[in-house]
Amino acid sequence: MTTIDDLIALVPPPANPVDASGDWTQVEAGLGLELPADFKALISSYGLGQFVDFINPLTPFGSRNLLLRSAQRLLDSERPFREANPDDCPYPYYPEAGGLLEWAGTDNGDRLCWVTDGHPDTWTVVAWNPRGWYYDAHDTGAVGFLHGWLSGRLNTTVFAANTHLTAPWFEPFRELTHVNIKLTDGRRTYPERLRILQQALSPTADRGSHTRGEHHQDHFTATELGWNLTYETAYTHQIRIAFPPDDEDRARSTLLATVRRMGCDVLSTTTHRGRPVWD
Repeated sequence: MTTIDDLIALVPPPANPVDASGDWTQVEAGLGLELPADFKALISSYGLGQFVDFINPLTPFGSRNLLLRSAQRLLDSERPFREANPDDCPYPYYPEAGGLLEWAGTDNGDRLCWVTDGHPDTWTVVAWNPRGWYYDAHDTGAVGFLHGWLSGRLNTTVFAANTHLTAPWFEPFRELTHVNIKLTDGRRTYPERLRILQQALSPTADRGSHTRGEHHQDHFTATELGWNLTYETAYTHQIRIAFPPDDEDRARSTLLATVRRMGCDVLSTTTHRGRPVWD
């Protein structure tokens, strides 16, 4: 059985997790449900943040109270679709008996849920894509699912396999500005462009990479700046950067100057919500 110690050995937790502690008795009273011990250990160890910039556990603590807020609106939000399409909804929803209860979400809008049937420590995980209305059941709990997916031992049909197998990470929550910089190709090769980008932001720490044919994706951190970056041609040729809001002027000047040294032109700069910036 996979334990929280196995997950910690694979993905070191932050030294000071955000919104990681509080009164579990009060949380469970608000839900009307006891929660699994492995989930409590997960939140206590990692708190608010993301695994590999993708999976977000729902901490019940702090001003956001993500777990309870998600639970309170789940049934009402899904009821109209279920009434019109009952065959596409094989599970009840919390607070119905044995209903799905979300414990984490993804950046794609997918949901990781428990089937709340039986003792909490026996609850299993269902990955759910509410956009396409399909589900994938897994005979494991929250920590077992995370460890399996992050280590590459477990895959789901709901979202892609983890590509950061050698160095999965957890990023505690910070207020960050996210900017996507779309680029022309230029004459330099991808490795040359990546080297120029990393040298401009040195020192950097690798956070995993993925290559398939001519499609590349490299994740790294500018460690002294506290900036997170992805350079890729996997979907489009772009740099994705996340930085503290107070660093915006520095990030803009640094990245635009570096792009020129890479031999590329900027096609557009947008926030992750699609709003133009840096024009």
